[in-house]
Amino acid sequence: MVWLASFGDLSYSARTQRQRYSMNPIKFPSALILPLVLVSQAVMAESRWVSDEFEVMLRSGPSTSNAIQLMVSSGTELEILERDADTGYSRVRTPGGTEGWVLTRYLMSEPSAREQLQTLTGQLTNANSRGTTLNSQLAAIRAEYNTAQRRIKTLEGENQKLETDLAEIKRTAANVLSINNQNKELREQLNAADISVDTLEHENRDLMGQTKRYWFMSGALVLVIGIILGLWLPRIRWQRRSRYDRF
Repeated sequence: MVWLASFGDLSYSARTQRQRYSMNPIKFPSALILPLVLVSQAVMAESRWVSDEFEVMLRSGPSTSNAIQLMVSSGTELEILERDADTGYSRVRTPGGTEGWVLTRYLMSEPSAREQLQTLTGQLTNANSRGTTLNSQLAAIRAEYNTAQRRIKTLEGENQKLETDLAEIKRTAANVLSINNQNKELREQLNAADISVDTLEHENRDLMGQTKRYWFMSGALVLVIGIILGLWLPRIRWQRRSRYDRF
């Protein structure tokens, strides 16, 4: 495959032709040269660029006498079918299938600079688009990272609060356990006091029973003594009277 050269790629051929003409200079009268110099200076006052768009004639044969079949634009990809070194023409086939002859010096082995520039421009545009997309993704990732950082700080604060609450719960639980232990000790003391009360009540009942028995026995003893005295004292008096009566 070959490509038609652009206008800039043909500058070397143009320079070669100018060198040929410079080898055979043409002499002009000085009267004609001065107006030409003035005109050239006036023209040089403005800048212009030579267009790189041109068309190459696709002929039916390898000479300028053959008919023109098609005008092929610069940058068109052609398929080489044959080369004629003597005439300087090459037989080619266009993308549309038309076959013909073009000058070999108009063909290049790679796309023209304009085509390459367009390709590179497209690639650069795509790269810029991808860069914009990557920048957008990076911005989104940074936003997510910042959100995650804020969430982490919030969670850290909540975690610290939970740790504080847990410490307070532990202290409260320790106090509850201490209170439970105290309650247990108090219950044990109360149970011991209840036992002591029961014992004292039992002893008190025993003492009261003993006291009643003591008073009963005391009363019975007093009664017996009273009876004995009641029986014995009259006899003592009678015996005394009897003695007195004897005297």
